[in-house]
Amino acid sequence: MGPPAATVHSRTAKVFETLGDRRRAAAMYGAAATSRPPGTYPRIVALDLVAQAEMQAAEGSIEQACATWGRAIDHMDGVQSGRTRKAVGNMRRDLSRFRTRGLRCASELDERARDFLSDRR
Repeated sequence: MGPPAATVHSRTAKVFETLGDRRRAAAMYGAAATSRPPGTYPRIVALDLVAQAEMQAAEGSIEQACATWGRAIDHMDGVQSGRTRKAVGNMRRDLSRFRTRGLRCASELDERARDFLSDRR
């Protein structure tokens, strides 16, 4: 769970996501990630950042989503979790259409994601 503010932000993000308000959901997922003390809850922070990036991508802000996904992978360093592996796999799937269009940030992030997954087998 963690700090109450972070938990409230994360739950609020889920409500906005359910209501279809991806912009507010992204903002709340970001607030949840930054509300946790640095160096704590790396898996939860990473998953909040992944959710934020998914909302950003769904809104068409792919460069911003790539940057957020990159920060999520940074937080996954040293984390052994099936949920993080699944999130990275989903990220690769979400990036595929942008990769095929030649979007550089998507290609670079996909390479990081591939390395991340191969290191955790």
